[in-house]
Amino acid sequence: MPADRMNLTNQFLIAMPGMGDDTFSGAVVYLCEHNENGALGLVINKPIDIKLKNLFQKVDLSLDSQELAEQPVFYGGPVQTERGFVLHEKLGDEPVYSSTLSIPGGLEMTTSKDVLEALSHGAGPRRLLVTLGYSGWAAGQLEDELGRNGWLTVDAVPEIIFDTPVAERYDRAVSLLGFDPRMLSQEAGHA
Repeated sequence: MPADRMNLTNQFLIAMPGMGDDTFSGAVVYLCEHNENGALGLVINKPIDIKLKNLFQKVDLSLDSQELAEQPVFYGGPVQTERGFVLHEKLGDEPVYSSTLSIPGGLEMTTSKDVLEALSHGAGPRRLLVTLGYSGWAAGQLEDELGRNGWLTVDAVPEIIFDTPVAERYDRAVSLLGFDPRMLSQEAGHA
């Protein structure tokens, strides 16, 4: 990657008010990967009407932890909405599961069923967020959207993903930038 190219891996993308795409209106996206080929992220603040216990039943696994069983599954984005993505804390220096993306400076994203199997046996990551689908951008697409004031970016904070109530995640992410979310405008400034 050229030195002058921005890399937004392990950052939050925060949708600006008035974003024309309803899919991302009010969204906070955790960027798992951003390079010259494009970007991949997971929306962390749009729960769907499926609980983890329902998802586990669909893949013929039990989930004994009542706390985990009641966690919502999230809409991760419009790509591969039938596929599960597990965003979780790192469990060690090397990924434990067969299909895990280790995010530099951040978390891990696992797409293989073995993470769910570990959870069903009482093992696996303690802090996690499960989505169906992901958000993807082709090469240059995210940079174009940023240039049109579609998104704000800020370093991601795991506590917002794992410990903050869903309804507060957008405002908490914006507050990382040092201002009140109500001060946001969809109008771009021109001098």
